[in-house]
Order: sequence, then structure tokens, then C-alpha cells
Amino acid sequence: MHDIIPTRPKKTEPPKPAIATPVSDASQPMLVIDHAPTPIIDPIKKKRKKSIILITSIFIGALILIAAVLTVFYNINLQARGGTLQQLIKVSIKPGTTPSQIGQLLQDNGVIKSSFAFDTYTRLSGTHNKLQAGTYRLSPAETVPQIVDHLVKGRVDQFSIRFLPGATLKQDRQVLLDAGFSASNVDTGLSATYDTPLFATKPAGTDLEGYIYGETYNFNSGVTVRDILQRSFDQFESVVVDNNLVDGFTKQGLSLYQGITLASIIQREVHDPSDQKQVAQIFYKRLSIGVPLGSDVTYIYAADKLGVTATPTLDSPYNTRINAGLPPGPIAAPGLTALQAVASPANGNYLFFLSGDDGITYYAATDAEHQANIAAHCQIKCSQ
Repeated sequence: MHDIIPTRPKKTEPPKPAIATPVSDASQPMLVIDHAPTPIIDPIKKKRKKSIILITSIFIGALILIAAVLTVFYNINLQARGGTLQQLIKVSIKPGTTPSQIGQLLQDNGVIKSSFAFDTYTRLSGTHNKLQAGTYRLSPAETVPQIVDHLVKGRVDQFSIRFLPGATLKQDRQVLLDAGFSASNVDTGLSATYDTPLFATKPAGTDLEGYIYGETYNFNSGVTVRDILQRSFDQFESVVVDNNLVDGFTKQGLSLYQGITLASIIQREVHDPSDQKQVAQIFYKRLSIGVPLGSDVTYIYAADKLGVTATPTLDSPYNTRINAGLPPGPIAAPGLTALQAVASPANGNYLFFLSGDDGITYYAATDAEHQANIAAHCQIKCSQ
């Protein structure tokens, strides 16, 4: 029997860590990194870039907004200031006046809204150096393009003024103002002294009420208010001479001034020539018997002249409801048919007349007939 001797296990040493040894053989594979290193972004630069983009966007937006506002402003200021085409403003443009100065002159005189818009338009339209000097009568009711067209074409040859029959001196003054004359020039012309046979019987110190003959007149540019008024007086004188009015008035016991005065009342009372002749007959009868003319238009004129409320009892020498005889002077400019009516009145024995609600003039010889006409034909007008 053999003894079994146990065999000791061999000591196993722990593996030694491998030591990397540089490989010098070019045939050996090398370690390769397959991605680039992540770059480091500067947060300050990134923020600055965003700020620049934001500021640029704001700047561009502001430019667009400003352009839009300027466009709207420009278009608005090309439009007319307002008013009517009959309202004219006299503007004198001297030779050598620059386009910019012309625009400022038009703005200062109330013709256009903006000299800037005017100047811009003339540049854009190619008319900047085509504006002509001269005396113009321009309307604020016209647009800048229309006004520029006037100045380019030099439309300064003629203009018209229309005085109406039955107009008062106050209304005629406004016509002259609307034609473009200044208030000082108009008032100077109205207060000037004129040499005309028309004024032969006109009392000294009286104004021109009733003497500006109603007609449409054409004038060349550069005319004065005095020239315009003299033209109207010459026209009136020719009407007086051509129709032999002085002799007609004399036969009725009136001077030329008195005839114009009575004709002015008739002009305001009725417009139909046949009615004017019949009303002239009534007024002559009232004058002959010392009865007030009883004309409502006379106290209405007096009230307007005084700037007070019109009433039949108004204390004024012009009020023929309470004063007998003719008023101190004309109350308006009479037309030809009214003047002829005074020179040659109709026949009749009427003492009253009224304008009915239907527009027809009714006549009466007695007060009873007159009251009957009121009851039958004048319920509305006669109650006012």
C-alpha cells in the first residue's frame, strides 16, 4: 500500500498589468479618433449678434412706418383746403420767385395746405421749373395738381365777377372778397370818389348802396377794385341812358336817386316784371296820399344794417312800415325791369298787395279786400 502524498497546489500569481509599449513599427495599426472636438461658443458674441439683428429690424420697421406716415401726409396735403370754386384768392408771383417761395406764398395766402407737399409734387411731376410768374386768382377748393396746372399754363388772362340784381352793398362787398381782393383793398375801393353822371343827384356822403349794377363782368388780371366798380357804374349809366329812365322818373316826380331808391324796394319785393309795375303803381298811390309804403323788406334791410333783430316796429328811417315817404336811400341794386317799373308804372287803383303762400301776388283796393286776401291766400307767410 502506498502512501498517498498530497500534492501542493502551485501558487498562481496575479496577472501583471499590461504596460503599453509604443509601437514603432509603421505596419502596426494606430488609434484614430473619428469625430472633431466640440467647439466652445462665446455666449457674449452670441448675445451681441442677436442684439444687432433686433436693432436692424427695429430700424427697418421704423423707416417703413415713417415712409408710410409721410406718404399719407403728402397725399392729404395735395387735396384742396376747402371752400367753393367761386371763392378766389389773389396771388401775385413776381419774376424770379423760386418754386419753393411760390409754395410758401400759396400756403401763407391760404390757397394750399402745405408748401412742402407743393414743392414735392412739382419735383415729382417735373413742373418744378415750369411755374410762371403773374397775377392769379386761385381757389382753395382746387387741389395742388390743379393749382400747379394753372401756374404752368399761366392762366392769368381773365376772370369774371358777377353782381346780382337785388344784392345789397354788403353782399357785393363779399363778391369782391371772394374774387381774391383783400378787405382793405375792397373797403378802399368802396369809399373812393368816382366821377360819373350816375351820381348827379346822389347826396354827398352817402355810400354806394344801390349803385353796383347787377351784371357779369370780365376783367383782365391786375385790375383793381376801383376799376371793377367804375365798370359797374358805367354799365348802370348806359342802362339809364338807353332806357331814358331820368325822363321817366321825372314824370313821376322823382329824381334819379329817388327813382333808384324806389326801384330797389320793388326789386326786393317782387321779381315778375308785370308785378313790379303794379307794385310801383301801389307805392306811387301811397306816396301821393301820405300813407307809409308798408314794405317789409325795408325794415329787414335796416335790421341787417344795424345788426339787430328784424321787427315791423324797428326804429329806423329805413323802416317804411312806420315812416311815410321813401327811405333815405336805396336798399339794394335794382335790376332793369324794376327801374322800368318805376319809370312807367301800371294803371290801377290798388293800395295793397301781398305774396301768397302759392307765390302769386294778390292785390286789393281796400283794407277789407286785403284782409280777405290774407285769409284766403296767406296763412303761412303772413303768420311769420
